Amino acid sequence: MTLQFDVRQRRNHVKLFIQPESGIEPIVDALNKAKKSIQILIFRIDRSEIEKALVDAVGRGVSVQALIAYTNRGGDKNLRRFEMRLLERGITVARTADDLVRYHGKMFIIDAKELYLLAFNFTHLDIGLSRSFALAMTEPKLVEEAIKLFECDAKRVPYVAGNDDLIVSPVNAREQLMKFIRGAKKQLLMYEMKVSDRDFISLLIEKVSQGVDVRIIGRTATQGRGLPTRSLPMRLHTRAILRDGTSAFLGSQSLRRLEMEARREIGVICHNAKIVKQMIRVFDKDWEQSAPSIPQDSISDALDVPARKVAKAVARQISVRPVVEELLDRVMDSKPNLAFEPDEVVETVREAFREEVHDAVVNALQEMMAAAVEGDSQNLVKSLSKPAEKGPKAGS
Repeated sequence: MTLQFDVRQRRNHVKLFIQPESGIEPIVDALNKAKKSIQILIFRIDRSEIEKALVDAVGRGVSVQALIAYTNRGGDKNLRRFEMRLLERGITVARTADDLVRYHGKMFIIDAKELYLLAFNFTHLDIGLSRSFALAMTEPKLVEEAIKLFECDAKRVPYVAGNDDLIVSPVNAREQLMKFIRGAKKQLLMYEMKVSDRDFISLLIEKVSQGVDVRIIGRTATQGRGLPTRSLPMRLHTRAILRDGTSAFLGSQSLRRLEMEARREIGVICHNAKIVKQMIRVFDKDWEQSAPSIPQDSISDALDVPARKVAKAVARQISVRPVVEELLDRVMDSKPNLAFEPDEVVETVREAFREEVHDAVVNALQEMMAAAVEGDSQNLVKSLSKPAEKGPKAGS
């Protein structure tokens, strides 16, 4: 099923892709339509369709430049093997510098005319099993700025921001995102992996006090416990801020100090109200299906619980098997003529397991904190001794 929205305004052409509904097809289609050039930035990949589309592009005379992250968590060897395969097929490969903690942006540019800004990686987990978004935009000055950024990072020369709508960490992200949030008059709807930067938390609390409707799907640090926050039942892999129904930020950077100041993160601000309204409809549906987050205080009481009981609670929370099973089903259902790269898929599965363990620890501690807040020791004991709940079936 392909779900995308296409809006044309004057010279500007904007498309929205919603994951997991849109799937891999529109991304592959965009690469297959390239006539002159492809410039693609890759942080993590296990989708053979993308690699095949890049190789096919070279075969029809398209100039393909791939800028590969010098590292990602646990997947350096896979990245180096991927680089060698591309070089063998005639693709120009560059590697990002190691001056920043991580090069985490996700984008590609087609024929120097259309920018695709993604919040997800080229992986089965991000595309097939996670809530995420991508935007395709043809605004000439924005595309020109993205090309400038790509070439600066490929050549390892400093990038100087020249367009306020291209949000680049650590260059202009803090300044522009603070300005963007500060400009909200009525509403801020946010998908956030974790809001932890004190300046952003203070600004969001200030906006709430001004009567702005602030809602967050994701997580916040303890300082932001007063902000309306819910946890999405499906995996979340996007960072987006929808402002007043008329403009939106989409990118790879969360509102965390590290991602503002020590990593290459890339985002855009979209001023297309029709596209923003489509994103709001998705947000509202997700908000209705999400559970309120439990305030993360009374930690000292929760920490009095024996570690063995904490471990048991965490073990009951872990349900990575259904995720892995569905992921492998999707891989095996891929077209038979596509190469299967087990190392890349293994790394994706490892990433899913790390995330599941992390979420299990958080959920277990939140249960203990909630019981501590209520002051009901019996509820706390019950929360740690109740029978394990079965995880959802694959495909549910």
